[in-house]
Amino acid sequence: MKKSPRRKTRKICIGNVMVGGGAPIVVQSMTNTDTRDVKATVRQIKRLARAGCEIVRLAIPDREAARAVGEIKSRVQIPLIADIHFDHRLAIAALDAGADALRINPGNIGSRRALEKILSKASDRGVPIRIGVNAGSLPRGIIKKYGHPTPEAMVESALESVKDFEELGFEDIKLSIKSSSVLNTIDAYELLSRKVDYPLHLGVTEAGSLIAGTVKSALGIGILLLKGIGDTIRVSLSGDPEEEVKVAYEILRALDLRHLGPEIISCPTCGRCEVDLIGIIRRVEKGLRGLRASPKVAIMGCVVNGPGEAREADIGVAGGRGQGILFKRGRLIKKVSESEIAEVLIREVKKMAE
Repeated sequence: MKKSPRRKTRKICIGNVMVGGGAPIVVQSMTNTDTRDVKATVRQIKRLARAGCEIVRLAIPDREAARAVGEIKSRVQIPLIADIHFDHRLAIAALDAGADALRINPGNIGSRRALEKILSKASDRGVPIRIGVNAGSLPRGIIKKYGHPTPEAMVESALESVKDFEELGFEDIKLSIKSSSVLNTIDAYELLSRKVDYPLHLGVTEAGSLIAGTVKSALGIGILLLKGIGDTIRVSLSGDPEEEVKVAYEILRALDLRHLGPEIISCPTCGRCEVDLIGIIRRVEKGLRGLRASPKVAIMGCVVNGPGEAREADIGVAGGRGQGILFKRGRLIKKVSESEIAEVLIREVKKMAE
């Protein structure tokens, strides 16, 4: 199946990260620490950055959290987005503290006058804003009109906000239009992408825990990316946000859009497996954690598909009867004992990366 060409969008800059305008698709996440706990938040942001996260969003529930943005920003390297709901004064305070971007929800941000104050401050600082439309918090008038948060309802909400922003002279915009329904999310983004050329941030909101959320995000985000839609992505999972980053990059890798870290190919195991394949995989994954290079590593457990997959990978092993046959770029290198497989693979992959 062919990917559609990337949709052409305007370029915005969030800190030093370019979004849209042909830039690589950006991976972002959101902290789940209390933003007012600066130490804990900084620790989590640094872990996210090591995992490959390029932009981080922070919840700003009150003035103390807004003030904390400045201290957090002084201790981390990647751009920070302040997530604002209900009170426009928190947006102003976050901008004063140095936020690199804002995310506001048009369904709950308040009056046009409040919006005007936010846009004026953001314009003065040269800070972009994401208009984040969510199915669960559409304006009452739109819900009354459509009855439910349909894709058309979400798009109308987004376009109304875009119109308000443009009338106030602000066009440094990114848009998102999320639902917990995969199908509604896809339909909404397809419809919106035909009506605006602003960069789009993709995600399936409230996607769920690790397995359910990964499946829903891979389908929703993946199908849209395949259609050429999307400039940034966030996988929403109930759990450790580092997992969001890992899943995001696996989605991008599967579509051959971006690659970060080794790609490990392994068989699902069956009664033919004659080595501790799962244990070997875990040791290899742990040993290669943090590696940025992206060789293809095959770890196979039997002689059916093992030699073929291992031969096609950059480096691979086909296991069987307490040993493994090591291949490197298609050439058989040597046999190693089962106890050595993980160590040898880790060493050879790192050597290849260097």
